[in-house]
Amino acid sequence: MPKTAIRTTKAPQPAGPYSQGIVANGFLYTAGFGPQDPTSGAVADTVGEQTRQVLRNVSAVLAEHGLTLDDCVKSTVHLADLADFAEFNEAYKEFFTEPYPVRTTVGSQLANILVEIDVVAAVPARPGE
Repeated sequence: MPKTAIRTTKAPQPAGPYSQGIVANGFLYTAGFGPQDPTSGAVADTVGEQTRQVLRNVSAVLAEHGLTLDDCVKSTVHLADLADFAEFNEAYKEFFTEPYPVRTTVGSQLANILVEIDVVAAVPARPGE
């Protein structure tokens, strides 16, 4: 199975031995992204603002392969506190249109952040493929 790594400076750089994204078998899989601004490293205080930055980071990786959040079919969300779900959900829905991707949201111990998200996006077949 061939796979292609996706890399961009418009999202936080990997903190370990992993890719920002991988294209394989007609899908683009992203790493889990936190809310760090890729330029300044700043992290917002609220789960809503952190969610928006995470989705901007994810969007940057998708864009490197000509995709958008509208191509997403699955997302996995980790919240440091499930009590933040309503605020998270309000920010999340600003970035997606129907039909929404399927989603799993879980409570997780996160290192000094409130939210982390990864996605799976379908890569449309290109002419001649």
